Formats: sequence, structure tokens, C-alpha cells
Amino acid sequence: MRSMTPVPHRLPALAAVLALVASAHAAPLFAQSAASIDVAEVERLVSTLASDEMRGREAFSEDALRAAEFIAGEFADAGLESFDGAEDYLQRFGVLAYSMAPARVIVDGQPLSPDRYQVRYGVPSIEWSTGDVQVVVAGPDDDPNGVALGVAQAGIDALVLIDPMHEEPYRTISQIYRRPTQHVAGTSAGTQVAVLAPGTPGSTYDIRASADVLERPAVNVVGQIPGRRSDEFVLFSAHYDHLGIQRALQGDSIANGANDNASGVSAVISLAKHFAAQGTPERTLLFVAFTAEEAGGFGSRYFSSRLDPEQIVAMFNIEMIGKPAVSGPNTAWVTGWDRSDFGSILQTAVEGTEYEFYEDPYPQLGLFYRSDNATLAALGVPAHSISTTPIDVDRNYHQVTDHVETLDIEHLTNTIGAIAAGAETIVSGAATPTRVEPLN
Repeated sequence: MRSMTPVPHRLPALAAVLALVASAHAAPLFAQSAASIDVAEVERLVSTLASDEMRGREAFSEDALRAAEFIAGEFADAGLESFDGAEDYLQRFGVLAYSMAPARVIVDGQPLSPDRYQVRYGVPSIEWSTGDVQVVVAGPDDDPNGVALGVAQAGIDALVLIDPMHEEPYRTISQIYRRPTQHVAGTSAGTQVAVLAPGTPGSTYDIRASADVLERPAVNVVGQIPGRRSDEFVLFSAHYDHLGIQRALQGDSIANGANDNASGVSAVISLAKHFAAQGTPERTLLFVAFTAEEAGGFGSRYFSSRLDPEQIVAMFNIEMIGKPAVSGPNTAWVTGWDRSDFGSILQTAVEGTEYEFYEDPYPQLGLFYRSDNATLAALGVPAHSISTTPIDVDRNYHQVTDHVETLDIEHLTNTIGAIAAGAETIVSGAATPTRVEPLN
């Protein structure tokens, strides 16, 4: 890095002038963006998505498809173009659920009965012979739960040999391993076989296993506004699925998901219409409503696999913005604030206005990797979620009481306007967020 000669008197003055200039431009920009977001239109969108007719928009259901088709219609009204691989804005894919089925497991020449092994599938079938996969041993002095679950979390192909003295903890491991696993169709993930048998890393084995497979259809909704820079994408997203039908509470069994996340989807639709009205942007803009966030983030995982993460300049993932934050009605918090300067760019863009973007007040909850931004963030994209809801005290979160009547529509509308204003410098190419440190 080249050194710079300090200019002790002029730089502060220059900084002050630049700050005043930024503030002078931010206020009218915010006013312009906010004026383009109509409160009645926002209320129509969120009310439709959270209506009883949508029946809670549970992933993989006809109700979710009904919601997706409504969103696609709104994208068409905005004049968006379809994205590559999406027909009429609908990006269809499948999610496979693998369940345990009878298998043949031989370790060190001994065939094992079904109560002595469990298979956690990452592919529909396996045929392993000695030397094909890693052998991990949980001996008498090891923590079998830590070993078995650590291997599963790592997502590798492995045979886990658990000493028979750990029979009691093996029951817990079996319960976890036998749960159906889910993966996006066309992808592969690690398979683990947990065996209650003594062994060493040099043990011999012969394993033949096939899962019972259920494929469930899923669909994202994707539209775009092509920009002058066709290889630089700014992504605005929200998940449209919710929990569907739940246990009845005072006669109400529909988890409408007004705040979670009809509010975020309403924002994405409104932003699409806002930016479409501005003409051709500098950077290409993508607008995505993800499915199956509540079921494991499958919509964002599939969508992310269709893009080069190096070409994604920023991701605005919008989550639950229908209620004012603990710090007030004109504020929104950004997850992973310290992982890039994304949040600072938004705040600079609205400096001098009534609105403020600030750091996630719930770091202990690990929210940065708990939403649809997680897949791209793990790949180094400055992908952040924007929210306003005080989730630590919100009694309607994941409840059938998450109704439109509990939302502050004016706050929701104002927040959408703030996001539009905060995104302007990134959309125009004047600002580019730093990259997030990728996960290994």
C-alpha cells in the first residue's frame, strides 16, 4: 500500500464538505424514492399474499404455487424480463427427500442387523467397498455424538464405526440419522453410514443401500431489468413461503405469514416497479421470490447454483419489515454489518434523511446465516438481510396470529422507499460493496 502525505487541516474540512454534499443529495433522493412507493399498493400486495385464500403458502404445496403465480403476474405488470431458465418468471426445480430403506451392511466380514446401522442419504443409492470412503472411528474414549454429528455436518461420504459400549448414545444418533434428508434434485451431498460395531480406520466393509425417494416440485419467481453492465448483478430477494396450516388457535389454523414474509415479497415487487420506471439501470437488477426458506433454504440454494457469485455485486435480502424496530419506526437493521461495507453504503445513501440503517441488534441469534442470503454470503457475495422486526419480543413470529392487521403499513411502505434510496449508488455503479470472507 502506498503511503499518503497527511494534510492535517484540509482533509477534515474536505470531509465536512463532502458530508454536506451527500446529505444535500440524499434527502431529495429519499423523498423521490419514498414517493414512488404507494401505501395503498403495498397494502394490496401484502394483504393478497397473506390472505386466507393463500392458506399460509407452505412450500411444495398448491398454495405456494398459487402465491408464485400471483407474484409472477406482478412481475409481468412491472415489465420485467424473464430470467434464463425461468418460464414466465417461474423457475421450477425439484427437492428430493431420502428416507431409510433396508440395506446390506457388512463390516469386517460380519453382516449387521438393521438395528446396528443407520444410513443418512445424500444420494439415492450407494455401493461402497473397502477403500471407497473415509472410515471414522468413535472408540471407547470418544464422544460418539460429537463424532457422528460432526461427520454429518461436514457433509462427507463416511462410514462411522461406533464402539458397542456407546449403545445408549447410539440410539440418539440413530434417531437423527434416520430422519429423511432433503436435497435439490440434480445435486449430490455426502452420505454417512453409522454402525454400532468395533473397528479401526483399516476395517473392511461392503455396503449396498438404496433410499426411498420422494421428489417434491418447487418454484422460485425470478425477473430482471437488464442493465448496461450485463455481467454485474444487484439482487433484491425475499422468500414467499410460510408455514401453511398449523394447530388451531381460537379457531384459526392458517399461518398467514403477513410479516414473515409477505412484507418482504411486497417490498421486492414494489422495488421492481420502482426501478422499472427509472429506465435502463447501469447494473442488471434481479428480483427473486424464493420458495422453501422455511423448509431449509432450498429455493435460494437452487437459484445460487445458476449464477456466478463473482458477478453478483450485492444482495438485498428482505425479511420481515412490517413492524417498527426497537430503535424506532424509521430504522432498519442489516445482518452481517461488519462483514462488508454494504450497510455503511446504505446508510451513507440516506444520510440527512429521517431514515437510518444500522447494525443487527441480535448478534447472539446468528441471523446472518439464517436466511436466504446465507448461500451466497458463504461464497463471498456481500449478501445481507434487511429487517425491522423486534423478533425477540414479537409474539406473532411463526404463529397463526401473523396477520396483516398486526402490521404497520405506513412503516412498511416507508422502509421500502428507504431501501430504494439506499440501493441507488449500488445500482448506478457509483458504489460497490466489499466482498464477504467466504466460508471454507
